[in-house]
Amino acid sequence: MSSSFEDECPGGPPPLGERPLVLVAAVALVDVDGRLLIAQRPAGKSMAGLWEFPGGKVDPGETPEQALVRELHEELGIETATSCLAPIAFASHGYETFHLLMPVFVCRKWSGVPRPREGQTLKWVTPLDLARYPMPPADLPLVGLLRDLL
Repeated sequence: MSSSFEDECPGGPPPLGERPLVLVAAVALVDVDGRLLIAQRPAGKSMAGLWEFPGGKVDPGETPEQALVRELHEELGIETATSCLAPIAFASHGYETFHLLMPVFVCRKWSGVPRPREGQTLKWVTPLDLARYPMPPADLPLVGLLRDLL
């Protein structure tokens, strides 16, 4: 029996409708041992307890790279430059109340030691171990990609 196009490529996210499009940038920080930094969302935040890549919302007037430089300083106390961020992927996910568009970058050069500054828990993990950590739906497609790329 042959499969149809609809079977092989089902629907996808629903149209935006009244949901806003939210632009968030994320980064795969890779240390000298090839491990990735992930952060666990603290209690009181949406999706608390799930693990994610560092980053955050892109403010008006910012590029995704500028947002990451700012967010890495605010969240982790580290410094990097936009030239140290290489785009590798993006995620597009429809949540119930908004649609997330998330460019993802890799960064191997920064100054300082990442420290949690916003109540999150940090962990360095190998790309192979990444799948062991529960993540928000938008981050899940990145797990296999990062495992294969890194």
